[in-house]
Amino acid sequence: MNRYLILFLLLPVVVFAQSNSGSYEIGWNVSNQEVQPTPVGVDEMKYIGNQYITNDDSTLMNYITRIVQNDIGFHADFKFIAPDKFYMKMYEIKELDILAWQRLGADYLVRLEAEFPSDKIRVRWKLYDAIRQQMITKDVLVRKKSNWRKMGHEISNQIVKSLTGEDGIFLTKIVYVKKVGDGKEIFIADYDGASEVQLTNTGVINLSPCYSPKNHEVFFTSFLDGDPMLFKVNVNSRKMSKVAGFKGIVAAPSISPDGNKIACVLSKDGNSEIYVLDIKGNVIKRLTKHRSIDSAPTWSPDGQMIAFSSDRSGSPQLYIMDSDGLNLRRLTFQSRYNDSPIWSSRGDRITFVSRTKSGRFDLASIDTSGTQYKVLTEVGMNENPHFSPDGKHIIFSSTRLSSGDIYTMDITGRNQRRITRNGKTTNPNWGPME
Repeated sequence: MNRYLILFLLLPVVVFAQSNSGSYEIGWNVSNQEVQPTPVGVDEMKYIGNQYITNDDSTLMNYITRIVQNDIGFHADFKFIAPDKFYMKMYEIKELDILAWQRLGADYLVRLEAEFPSDKIRVRWKLYDAIRQQMITKDVLVRKKSNWRKMGHEISNQIVKSLTGEDGIFLTKIVYVKKVGDGKEIFIADYDGASEVQLTNTGVINLSPCYSPKNHEVFFTSFLDGDPMLFKVNVNSRKMSKVAGFKGIVAAPSISPDGNKIACVLSKDGNSEIYVLDIKGNVIKRLTKHRSIDSAPTWSPDGQMIAFSSDRSGSPQLYIMDSDGLNLRRLTFQSRYNDSPIWSSRGDRITFVSRTKSGRFDLASIDTSGTQYKVLTEVGMNENPHFSPDGKHIIFSSTRLSSGDIYTMDITGRNQRRITRNGKTTNPNWGPME
């Protein structure tokens, strides 16, 4: 196998050399990618039962409240307004009324109430318009106490749906690679990094996990059989199986939006080229034919186009072609190094790794016409971007505080959050809506 291709595969991708639907329309401008987050307050959950409440039940109420508060603070459309305990103490009040929340800056208010029938928890949530001082909507959820985390995310999703008309992402999963001993294994977790589970236990290097939009499967490149080949693992059973093995490398898998095809990099004909396989690993078509290195394919959300990186111009740049390989055009000219594109699920933007004027590898964003280039990160080495299913958030890996951890932000670069803290963690990929 070509020695350069092996190094190319093993290194990270960055080589460190109220609407009609009845929902409220709130601050999202897709055309120019400006986010004007709407301030939303989330009050502490109140117990409304008439029986003795245990310490465990009080703790459970607190946990669910924090889940909802964190979800609201995370979402690109919202700015979380916290209860002002100093304000309450100063004015000797036990509960903030809606007018007080308005004075704290909240446009909307979420109130949570709990009861504990049998071994379950019943939560009533109510959403208020703090400006008009009136209730918008409400609902009741009853779940087993052990499902408190999922319940919190369900409430947050309902709030997102009520205010935006769009589905929330708080029950989605993320997959990523973490170093374990001498190997690199695939892990899965909730979108916020909680409930982490190890999916593979191979003791070898596994890279580039890609969550299929159906069948709860994750495709990835693995060195389990020596050379890098394409494998998949079932998220529920953790059963792992080989999908495709060719001479040379099989790398950078990207599953089509319909879940039926795989764009990937093969070197079976002597050079790194973009191919499309069927979901069983059989070659459908070779899309590129050039002496340069072509890599990192990503599908448009309608499955009609593929963006990828290539050094055919002398340095890595981004290109777009039809999904059959025709009508190829260069997308980026703004930097001498642009790599690792990922297409937004909204179809209008591509985010990628760009070497900025500082010499740092940052994440940047561009629209599909090649304009509106914008740098999104300003610290550390940043790589492996991937969009959330709603197209409003980006997950990526960065060395800013460690040897590598997973971070999230919205598509303008606002609200950057670290969600893993173990180091040596890379290659994140965001799963589909549940």
